Amino acid sequence: MDVRIDKYLWAIRAYKTRNEAAEACSGGKVKLNDAAVKPAKCVKPGDMINVRKGAVQYSYRVIEPTDKRVGAALVPQFAENLTPQSELDKLRAPVETFFLKRDRGAGRPTKKDRRTMEAMWDAIDFDGQE
Repeated sequence: MDVRIDKYLWAIRAYKTRNEAAEACSGGKVKLNDAAVKPAKCVKPGDMINVRKGAVQYSYRVIEPTDKRVGAALVPQFAENLTPQSELDKLRAPVETFFLKRDRGAGRPTKKDRRTMEAMWDAIDFDGQE
C-alpha cells in the first residue's frame, strides 16, 4: 500500500492536521531516511522518519503504512517511536522568565536604575552554577 508521508504523519498523530504535516514536509522539517522529502513521498515498512517540532527532534520507524487516522492506543501498531529521552526532556525544560516592574509614568530608567537592575540580573543563578 502506497501512503503519502504527510498523510502517514497525520494518521499516526505526529501532527494535528494533514495540512500541518504537508507544510512541515515542504518546510524541510521532515526527513525520510535522512533525506528531506516533499509531502507526496510514499513511506514503506522499515523507513525512518525524523520530524523537527520546535526544539524537539522526533524519530519514528514505519511498521505498517496507514492512511486512516488511528487512535492514540493503536499508534504503536503502525509506528515505533524511537525518540531519545534527551529529546523528550526538552519538552519539560523550565522556562525562566524574570520581569522588573516599573511604575507607570516613571519613564526610562536612569543610569543608576540600570546599574541596579544589572546587579540584580548578575545575582540570579539561572543554571545552578556559579
